[in-house]
Amino acid sequence: MANEENQTPPDSVVVAAAEPPTPKKASRAKSVTAEKTRTGSSTVKPKTRGLSDQEKLEKIGQIEAQVADGATLKEAVKTAGISDQTYYQWKKATAQPVTQIPAAAVSVDDELAEFIQLEEENRRLRKLLSEKLRAENADLRKRLGIS
Repeated sequence: MANEENQTPPDSVVVAAAEPPTPKKASRAKSVTAEKTRTGSSTVKPKTRGLSDQEKLEKIGQIEAQVADGATLKEAVKTAGISDQTYYQWKKATAQPVTQIPAAAVSVDDELAEFIQLEEENRRLRKLLSEKLRAENADLRKRLGIS
């Protein structure tokens, strides 16, 4: 009798009773990911992605040269073998260090003087715009016979 209690039915009966059938692709995907985790990722070398910084700069230079010669940007990027988005990302990444250096070199006095000058120009432009809008509004009122 003790032997009868320890006996289990075949695996197919247990699986069918315990969980509903799943598609083979899903179970295979699970087993593949399980195998990857079992093998240990510490022994796998990380893949190097993309190009080096020097190669990126060369491609950007190549694209800019083609654009200067009269080709469209889209054509130049296509001949370089990269996407438009990649080109813009690389260009942005290479332009960031250059833009940060001049910003630090500007003195506070120069910034303040430039700010005051911009405020005065802004006031002048607002005044011109308001005068133009008032004149246009008055003209429209006359045409419609409102006043």
